[in-house]
Amino acid sequence: MSKATPETIQRVEELRSVIDDHNYYYYVLDDPRIPDAEYDRLFRELQRLESDYPELASDNSPTCRVGSAAETRFGEVVHRLPMLSLDNAFSDDELRDFDRRVRDRLGLSEEVEYVCEPKLDGLAVSLHYENGSLTTAATRGDGYSGEDITANIRTIPSVPLKLRGDDVPELVEVRGEVYMPRDGFEQLNRRLADRGEKTFVNPRNAAAGSLRQKKSTVTARRPLDMCAYSVAVTDESLLPETQWEGLQRVRSWGFRINPEMRRARGVDECLEAYNELLAKRDTLPYEIDGIVFKVNRLDQQKALGFVSRAPRWAIARKFPAQEELTVIEDVEFQVGRTGAVTPVARLKPVFVGGVTVSNATLHNMDEIRRLDVRIGDTVFIRRAGDVIPQVVKVVTEKRPVKARQVELPATCPVCGSDVIQIEGEAVARCSGGLFCPAQRKEAIRHYASRKALDIEGLGDKWIDVLVDRGMIETVADLYHLSADDLMRLERMGEKSASNLVDAIDRARNPVLWRFLYALGIREVGEATAKALASHFGTLEAIAAADEETLQTVPDVGPIVAGHIRSFFEQTHNRETLDALREAGVSWQEEPIQQGGQPLKGQTWVLTGTLSEMTRDEAREKLESLGARVAGSVSRKTACVVAGEAAGSKLARAEQLDVPVLDEAGLRALLKEHGLEPG
Repeated sequence: MSKATPETIQRVEELRSVIDDHNYYYYVLDDPRIPDAEYDRLFRELQRLESDYPELASDNSPTCRVGSAAETRFGEVVHRLPMLSLDNAFSDDELRDFDRRVRDRLGLSEEVEYVCEPKLDGLAVSLHYENGSLTTAATRGDGYSGEDITANIRTIPSVPLKLRGDDVPELVEVRGEVYMPRDGFEQLNRRLADRGEKTFVNPRNAAAGSLRQKKSTVTARRPLDMCAYSVAVTDESLLPETQWEGLQRVRSWGFRINPEMRRARGVDECLEAYNELLAKRDTLPYEIDGIVFKVNRLDQQKALGFVSRAPRWAIARKFPAQEELTVIEDVEFQVGRTGAVTPVARLKPVFVGGVTVSNATLHNMDEIRRLDVRIGDTVFIRRAGDVIPQVVKVVTEKRPVKARQVELPATCPVCGSDVIQIEGEAVARCSGGLFCPAQRKEAIRHYASRKALDIEGLGDKWIDVLVDRGMIETVADLYHLSADDLMRLERMGEKSASNLVDAIDRARNPVLWRFLYALGIREVGEATAKALASHFGTLEAIAAADEETLQTVPDVGPIVAGHIRSFFEQTHNRETLDALREAGVSWQEEPIQQGGQPLKGQTWVLTGTLSEMTRDEAREKLESLGARVAGSVSRKTACVVAGEAAGSKLARAEQLDVPVLDEAGLRALLKEHGLEPG
């Protein structure tokens, strides 16, 4: 193997320097200077050169962040200075007592300046650098010695392998917190769950577990980050005069420090900082469990000293806990507005996240099985901000002998219709969509929507009022409303009442596909409804078709076919269809097209204003003839229909020599196939 030339050596050093710079811009400053593709090109070039010339290998190369397949031994590291724990303040009064003790011991009457540092919920680490290069990284351990995690720390992009600047001491120790951002935590848990592996309870456990992986290649794939919070060197003459200056020094060396850090003069400003950060807590991209207040001046820190295993010059003001232990006393099932049947844990009340919690979501039966939740179990409950409390872990060691399995109900707890869970779907649903009281408002809202029966004037507000007053229970009840009934409602005048009754009356004779779409059958959208209507011609034929027959229709697969069959098999849904017939609703069940689908496979475009029909009506008629109606013109467009004031689409069609029909030509085409406008 050839030896590296001076030019190659220079190029490798240059690449390492450039890549280190861009890692710093990206991971520390959040200010990328080059596109990802350019970064990847530089990185691959460095990898290739290091592979071709092994003598150029270096532990401080950016390529070392990918980790090693060799197993980490986690040897012991003795801390040069103990990594002490902190005393906690759980109330404003306790923080005021801390400030009073600080001033008393320092003999001060004036206010003390503090540094307010968000208490990241992660794992404390100590990093040692010699001549600017990372040599050792260790966990806090018992405060006096920890585990050697150097190989794993090297994989974290925001940890500098070599310090920046020309003021780096010969020997320096930087301490900080390794944590996992919320988004990364959620993505990691999803990947683990998809592979059937055990998930982490919270980001802190995920960070700790990732740092203690035996193979650093695994750690390298985990979304870890680090913020520095203190610096110590062997030569005290090199130390800055304040904690704040030390943080700025650390940042200049290439470390990330938390952007929420601030200074506060006196305890009142500390409490103000606490309340402001507490209000922001749930919007931050990482988890924090409080603020650490540190006396800013290092000479005052030295004068205050330590007590037992904690410094007298710092204290952690804790936020309300977001996780607690409690017991599941029962599991009930609730039905949402779309029919989703959701298990809800009834808990022994527990104070968590600042409120007393007695209920928590269990999401679905897959989640219950994944967590192995049973009635009677002791569980971790997590609540963050306004997020619904959730069960995140079962303490199986505390499971009572009589703990009961959770079973999905066979029928809806609200209306008695069958509960259906289609294979491959996590969510179980009530199949009584037209009848179920829990889904009533949503079913009526969908039935009246513009793309369904388009009942003008029947908006969300009036649907809420009509349902809440008991005036309508199913969509069939709409057709029994009179103007006198409606005029009894507050803010419903004679004119509005008459207009709404007329609009409902106009919705008595819809075309089949619109009526089918209006029924709200799960997964049956406009295109599927049109395909079903075109294929079967009548509602009775659709209702009678088995799943195999339904799947002969384009756009209908096994899941959609299952939803259609479930809908028509429910007695309550069939009764509502009968009630609609009795109310005078009669959908156009004969096949709309008389000459097959002569435009099948063609793409048409509508532009401009039509005088004898709306664009939507023209779209429906063209689609009934098999055309696909698109929004833009291309070389594949079969024809453009141009009404009055046609603009750029017409110009584009002429440019591409695409055939153009005016409104008269469209009417003639429709008449030829038995489709009169209007």
